Formats: sequence, C-alpha cells, structure tokens
Amino acid sequence: MKIKLTRREFLKLAGVGIAGAVLQPALNLPVWDDSGDMARVAIHSVSVYSQPWDKSSILFQRYRDELLHIYYEVKSEHGPVWNPTWYRVWGGYVHSGSLQRVKYRLNPVQQTIPDKGLLAEMTVPWAQTMRFSQWTGWSPLYRLYYQSQHWITGLDEGPDGQPWYRVMDDLLRIEYNVPAPYLRPVQASELTPISPDVPQEQKRIEVSLGRQTVVAYEGDKVVFQTTCSSGVPNHSLTADEIPTQTPKGTFHIQNKMPSKHMGDGKVTSDLDAYELPGIPWVSFFEPVTGVAFHGTYWHTNFGVPMSHGCVNLTCEDALWVYRWSTPVAQVEDWDKRGLGTTVIVS
Repeated sequence: MKIKLTRREFLKLAGVGIAGAVLQPALNLPVWDDSGDMARVAIHSVSVYSQPWDKSSILFQRYRDELLHIYYEVKSEHGPVWNPTWYRVWGGYVHSGSLQRVKYRLNPVQQTIPDKGLLAEMTVPWAQTMRFSQWTGWSPLYRLYYQSQHWITGLDEGPDGQPWYRVMDDLLRIEYNVPAPYLRPVQASELTPISPDVPQEQKRIEVSLGRQTVVAYEGDKVVFQTTCSSGVPNHSLTADEIPTQTPKGTFHIQNKMPSKHMGDGKVTSDLDAYELPGIPWVSFFEPVTGVAFHGTYWHTNFGVPMSHGCVNLTCEDALWVYRWSTPVAQVEDWDKRGLGTTVIVS
C-alpha cells in the first residue's frame, strides 16, 4: 500500500489546509473554533451536574471522546480537596478529573521519513487508526489521543485515498496507520536538556506518596515541583501478579522512551480495553516492574492515586522531567539507557 506520488502531487498534499474536509467526516471528528477551549471526555462517561458539586443533581451524561466546550473554570468550595476544578459547560458543570483539555490543529504532511523513524505528537482530540491486511482489507485498531507521541515509519495511501502515516507500535512491533495531518513531528529543540551543566550527582527527584508530589532538586535548591498521581494499591493481587502500588525506596532513572505502549498488549479496537499506545515522555526508574514517570492523557485528577504503579504527570510536566534528568535523550532515541538521576520515593 505504499504511496507513489509525483512531486507536484506531494506538494499539493503537503499544504497546511490538507484534507480537512475529506478526512473529518470519515472519522466523525467535530469541527471546533481553534480560539475556544474544549475538553475530551476521557472515560466511559461523565456526569453533568446542576452545580459544581457532586452532591448536586445530575442532569445528563456525556460519553467517551465527546468534546465539551468550556465556558470557564470554577474552583469549587465543595472540592474535592485534591482537585477542586470544575468546568462550566453547556447545560451545567463537569468535574475536570476525567476530562482532557484538547486543541485541534492540522499539520503539513512530511514528504520523507528518516530511516530511524520520526517522532510525532497528536495534535487533534482523537484519531481512529486503521490497519491493513491483505486478507481482510482495512479494519479499525486503537484510537490515538491528543498529546500522545508516536513513531512514524512510513507514508501510505489510507482507506480514504489520502496520505496516512504508518506508525510502529513499540510493544507489539506491529504497524498501523493514522491520517497524516493529525501528527506533528517533534523538533530536536523541544528536547534541549535542562540544566545540563549541573553534575548528575547533584540532581535528584523526590516523590511523596502521602502528599502526591514530585519535587526536583539541584543540590538543596528546589527547581521543580508538581502534583502527581501514583499507583492505587490492590490488596487482592495474587503472589504472581504485579503490584499496583508505587514502590518506595531509592532508585535511578535507567531508560527513557518518548513513546510507549502500556497495557495488556491486545490487538483490539475496544475502547474499554487496557491499552494506552503512545504514552509520552516515559522515564523508567524501577527495573523489576517497570515503574516510570510519564505523561497522562486519560485523566487530569492529579493529587490522588490513579495509576497501575507509575507516577502519572501532565504531559508538560513529564516532558520537563524527561529533559532535566539523565540519561540525556535525543529526539531520535527510541529507548535511551544509562544509570541516571536518583529518584527517592517515600
């Protein structure tokens, strides 16, 4: 299915306004004014309340991947304490914890793809991927979400006749396709190291499970502090199952991946399956169970445990940790390894 285009055709397809009118209806993505604020429902459903309070009356539901226009934010006196932010939307109020703030931006199609692949960010709320088989033709696979990161390995003609990038799934080592205008190549300047002159032994990260915070130090100076979501303890696990509570102790960041598929590893289009492709800015620090700092696109409920063991951060905070800590990763690194920054979890 590899595309064969003349240079004239490629230049035409690579324009900024590419295929919006063609791709959009096929994937049922609503058109939104770029100047407005919007959020994606990141779980099966959320309730719209009459007031910014979970004891007020529930008016109706909004469902996974629906886009809500945000009129304004409210810091509710009714909490919850760790995250009192609610959004005023059409018809009422929705708590922010299960929503993802998103934007919608199309990108020029890249004419050439490096042999090592091209790291790229999703710049639309969501996109339905498709996978081609010579026996069954095109069939749906995962959905990819805003701010997730993916490795582009090629350019194909998609099911609608338009350019679709081929992306590699790092967990299953399979390839599938996504509309090309939905991915923005990451530039090397975006991964410029932070405080590269500070010796590695003077950098450390402290994670407090009780306070749900991540604090970065250079010597005794705090240079970064944020709220996180650590692992939710599961006391019903059997002896051979992986614990879901973030482990305590002293560790070192040992490898970094800018894009990682986490989950059960199933080839599925089931939106409720535990499959999270393209998790951004992953910094692994616990080698036995693979606990890491990483960006999160499926919730914003930071300040309370939410994960399967990892330390969930906003995508922006995870990128800061990725750039500041060692080992230093370049934009072309799929998996950068080395004994790096100290991490203390207590």
